[in-house]
Amino acid sequence: MRMTSRKEVEQLNITIGKAVRNFRPPENLTVAEWADKYRRLSPETSAEAGPWRTSRTPYLLEPMKAFTDPKIQKLVMVAASQVGKSELELNIIAYIIAQDPGSILFIQPTLDDARKFSRLRIAPMIRDSRQLRAKVSDVKSRDSGNTILQKAFPGGMLTIAGSNSASALASTPAKYILGDERDRWAASAGTEGDPWALAEARQTTFYNAKAVEVSTPTIKGASNIESSYYKGTQERWCHLCPECGEYGEIIFDRIRFEHESKRVRGKKVYKLTTPVTWACPNCGCANAEEIMRRQPAKWVAENPEAYERGVRSFWLNAFSSPWTPWEKIAIKFLQAQDDPKELQVVYNTLLGELWEDRGGMVDEDTMLARREDYGTNEDGTPAELPDGVLVLTCGVDTQDDRLEYEVVGHGFYGETWGIVYGRIMGKPDTEEVWDRLDDVIDHIYKFKSGKMLRVSITCVDSGGHYTQEVYKACRKRKNKRVFAIKGGNRAGLPFIQPPTKVPIGKDKKVFCYLYTIGVDAGKEIIMSSIKVQEAGPKYCHFPKGEAYGYDSYYFFGLLSEKLELTQTKRGNVWAWVKIPGHNRNEALDCRNYAMAAFRILNPDMQAEERRMKGLPGNGQQGGRRKRKSYGNTEIQSLDGW
Repeated sequence: MRMTSRKEVEQLNITIGKAVRNFRPPENLTVAEWADKYRRLSPETSAEAGPWRTSRTPYLLEPMKAFTDPKIQKLVMVAASQVGKSELELNIIAYIIAQDPGSILFIQPTLDDARKFSRLRIAPMIRDSRQLRAKVSDVKSRDSGNTILQKAFPGGMLTIAGSNSASALASTPAKYILGDERDRWAASAGTEGDPWALAEARQTTFYNAKAVEVSTPTIKGASNIESSYYKGTQERWCHLCPECGEYGEIIFDRIRFEHESKRVRGKKVYKLTTPVTWACPNCGCANAEEIMRRQPAKWVAENPEAYERGVRSFWLNAFSSPWTPWEKIAIKFLQAQDDPKELQVVYNTLLGELWEDRGGMVDEDTMLARREDYGTNEDGTPAELPDGVLVLTCGVDTQDDRLEYEVVGHGFYGETWGIVYGRIMGKPDTEEVWDRLDDVIDHIYKFKSGKMLRVSITCVDSGGHYTQEVYKACRKRKNKRVFAIKGGNRAGLPFIQPPTKVPIGKDKKVFCYLYTIGVDAGKEIIMSSIKVQEAGPKYCHFPKGEAYGYDSYYFFGLLSEKLELTQTKRGNVWAWVKIPGHNRNEALDCRNYAMAAFRILNPDMQAEERRMKGLPGNGQQGGRRKRKSYGNTEIQSLDGW
């Protein structure tokens, strides 16, 4: 047996001494603290490459702290695009590798998504972090354990899988599960069932397992992330109002702005004419974006009891993002408002809101059941107008033996209220019929507060057998803004077109203005709005009570048509067809004409709201700015509607 020499002993002591002097106990950091100290944003994926700063996205601090909270087993984040939700996941993955190693199962919607995320997000993050590079071997080295879908590190393994890959989900034990874009996952992993349930089964043997579920919201009622959110603390990012000192969430329903539009090469172009502001839900004061971005903000939980069950959930929209100006969100909404498919993208990715499923037809019984009470006046009589109505329009359908009409109230962002639906019996060539329509148009409609509104504009159908009589009646009532319209159902026809002058009788000097409306475009707007299930943008309210006229007959006519692929000589085209058994569609036509009237009027809703509240205008006479309305000189001259 060889004896150790004195020189070797001295060298060993020196080595041990260096090890003792260089020993550093493990850092007890949170995810946010680790990221602020060690994380670097990669130039390929970030406009602000360099050291990570949690202060740049303060709303991510609490979710990152929640991950290291020993009481929390599950973290849920519902978020719009471009708010940093992917960076949250990357920070958590990096923290696990560097601070609290264990097996990670990171699940993307598909295997292609998994490969792409690994190459474009995870690999650059490891490359640019010294701490991570020291723990994850170079992908080019032999037997490194570092592949596109698997990355080994001391104490664990990161496995990246697609939700449609049953083998990866069912065979990988994991202490940590992270699910990205949960609402885009496959309904079933092959034939094995729910991918999330399969993944959670991999955590059974870990007493300290944690799960993270992240997604942009999609369709209401079919959203997995929505279900998970409601099982948690339900926290919303709220800002302090500088006027009243209360905290409120900045959501689109509370955003206010004015705009104007013009057509460039046949396409609408929008421009905001006022800064975008947020109306505080507590005091109603409008606050500018630059002010609100400097205000304190915090997460406010609506279901704090879920903390004791170990689930924290957060919901965030793009209004809090440091990279998304509010003006951009407003313009995106305006550009998409007439296209349900584009509007869904805006709702999900910018507004961070669920989209109502427009897929199925609503039946008459459902609509009857959802009628509501508009309230009562001080004398106990029913209120004619509910809060939220700013403008009234009227649509009139002409039949051989009657007029059918609907008065519709309009609020912000396409929210509507049915006010009254009725019939005036008699032939349209008699004065009595039109005098009774005057009673509807001239009627002063009252709120329960005592404030009043009149109908601002009326559109009357000139089709049928009484075209000249309609022209004469409309010309006679031009100062009441009663206009003749005709429907055009040509494919792609815009909802509203500039008016034309049509002669009355043989004298070409006697004329009235005639609007041609794209009835198919109008019906699509109406039907998509009918299916919205919660009060807010595009929601349709209807009153309860026989006097209002919203009975089964009305809803039978409103829901009388559906969009169907129809075979024609030109090939298969989408067309609106009557549903079998629904022979009467006057209610749908009246609503279409009332909606067209609103588009023709093109009112300044901000000014209408200011007038309603008795507030001064924005330095403009009467609080209204003059505007053109589809080239109608009669309308242009009527400032102060």
